[in-house]
Amino acid sequence: MTGRSLSITAMCRLAGVSRASFYRFLAGGEASAEECKLRDAVERAALAWPAYGSRRITAELQRQDWEVNRKRVQRLMREGSLLCLRQPTCWLATTHSKHPLAVFPNLTVGLTPTAINQLWVADITYIRLRQEFVFLAAILDAFSRRMIGWELERRLDAGLCLTALENALQGRKVRPGLIHHSDRGVQYCSKQYVEMLARQAIRGSMARTGNPYDNALVERFWRTLKYEQVYREEYRTLEQARSSIGEFIERIYNERRLHSALGYQPPAEFEAARGKIQ
Repeated sequence: MTGRSLSITAMCRLAGVSRASFYRFLAGGEASAEECKLRDAVERAALAWPAYGSRRITAELQRQDWEVNRKRVQRLMREGSLLCLRQPTCWLATTHSKHPLAVFPNLTVGLTPTAINQLWVADITYIRLRQEFVFLAAILDAFSRRMIGWELERRLDAGLCLTALENALQGRKVRPGLIHHSDRGVQYCSKQYVEMLARQAIRGSMARTGNPYDNALVERFWRTLKYEQVYREEYRTLEQARSSIGEFIERIYNERRLHSALGYQPPAEFEAARGKIQ
């Protein structure tokens, strides 16, 4: 191009590099020792938490005493092809709400829990094995996002949900006024389940018809579980799925996974910091 010169931006675009990379090259060519150590730390964090985006990777590094911001981490992840990818999904209905059983009113509208054991949220999802579907019932504490009770079985009935509730009750002390919130599925409206809530003096609450936001917390947990664990495995048997999912819930999700809603702390650490474990 005789008589014309390209701008730095245009040259970087043609070369397929960023302006920041160009200026780093001018400044010294090779990355500094600190940059190499940070890049290694980013790669280690991304490999340990393959579903983390740049926000959680940044928080993880800051917990390791790195002084780094998200923009820098995002650049290093992009350069290292470490940005997480969405996984394909399929859909299977687990809620049968067209039944003649009585339902509870929604008691969670405008409610913001300030401690554990004020609001538990419950739901059911499916897990795909190689040759069948199995079903996972779970109960989450809305304050700390901790998974406090769960059960995985082939059956989709009230017994599945009752076992999850019993497991939650074994590890927690019920407080006066505790609310148990779920959808209007027949399992949660069953005689056995309603009687169990009554015996424990737990107040039942159910989502409004056609309002998915009423149970958003546990829906968020399902997304986390499936993107970060289930879609990365191929379960052959129920026992294999139960072991793998149990390990993720108890050792990773509750104990180690950073939650943005908790100030990038794991649920167990969040509870312990507030002296709320019971």
